[in-house]
Amino acid sequence: MNMYQLQQFHIQPMMMKMDNTMRKRERSKAMEKERLHVMDLSGMSLEFLPKPSLDLATICKLDLSNNNLQEIPESLTARLLNVEVLDVRSNQLKSLPNSIGCLSKLKVLNVSGNFIESLPKTIENCRALEELNANFNKLSKLPDTIGFELVNLKKLSVNSNKLVFLPSSTSHLTALKVLDARLNCLRALPEDLENLINLETLNVSQNFQYLDTLPYSIGLLLSLIELDVSYNNIKTLPESIGCLKNLQKLSVEGNPLTCPPMEVVEQGLHVVMEYMHHKMNSSDQNKTKKRWWIGKIVKCGTFNKQMRGGKRPENEGYNMLKHQNINGLASPGLMGMLSPLRLFSPRHSPRRSFG
Repeated sequence: MNMYQLQQFHIQPMMMKMDNTMRKRERSKAMEKERLHVMDLSGMSLEFLPKPSLDLATICKLDLSNNNLQEIPESLTARLLNVEVLDVRSNQLKSLPNSIGCLSKLKVLNVSGNFIESLPKTIENCRALEELNANFNKLSKLPDTIGFELVNLKKLSVNSNKLVFLPSSTSHLTALKVLDARLNCLRALPEDLENLINLETLNVSQNFQYLDTLPYSIGLLLSLIELDVSYNNIKTLPESIGCLKNLQKLSVEGNPLTCPPMEVVEQGLHVVMEYMHHKMNSSDQNKTKKRWWIGKIVKCGTFNKQMRGGKRPENEGYNMLKHQNINGLASPGLMGMLSPLRLFSPRHSPRRSFG
């Protein structure tokens, strides 16, 4: 027997053993999926939860929406070891159980349409969470360190609450694609947004008189496609918006804008982007901020001009990014029938949305 035959003699049984092991694992996973169930108790006017007929550990999706539940028992939640989707929207809940932190496999949590004033800190332990919907509650704040722990979160919807600030840790949600914080009382956004490298949609509209500025770091959201800052109190857009090379829709109506002026806004997205680039080029104000921005933009790959000797001359401008001109007007977003926009916005106020 030569060396090759000897190797095959030893390798083939090993490969067969590995193949059998993989097949066993696949069969085990399939059997586990078959054992898991969906429990739908939605729309039954429940005021309390009945004793479940199933082993709670076998439930992968639990729908308790559209009932009259005032609480979810701690003991029940702690036993939902395999639940991936938990829907408790449209109930009478004032809080969530601390044991929600035991749901290590939870991917989708919908608690919208309740009376929740704060989320338990233990929600940070739900590290598999990909979507959190907490719209239409009474949230005044989010857990301070939520962004450090929910590393897989892709969609965060907290519109129609009473949020004054988003925690600074929000800027560490690197997997986030959608952030919806409209219809709150936001005074400002976190300063360091550049870590949100996958963010595609940012909606902070209808914070009305409260939100009057946007951070310069908004120009480092290089994946951003839609930006809605309509119906706030913003007078000046940060020049860095001109660096958003993937932006396709920008909604700014309902703001007392002076920069860019409304005659520029009315000409569409492409003209606005050119205007903001020109502002970055020509403005001699805030030179310290500009020098800080040059470093940030180079690091993120937005700035594509070669630096001379590692430094950029003060009088050298920014390269103009190319943007597609998208004609026509577009709606700023999906407005609910109960939106304050219908009640408080002036009828004669021009709607400026382009994308």
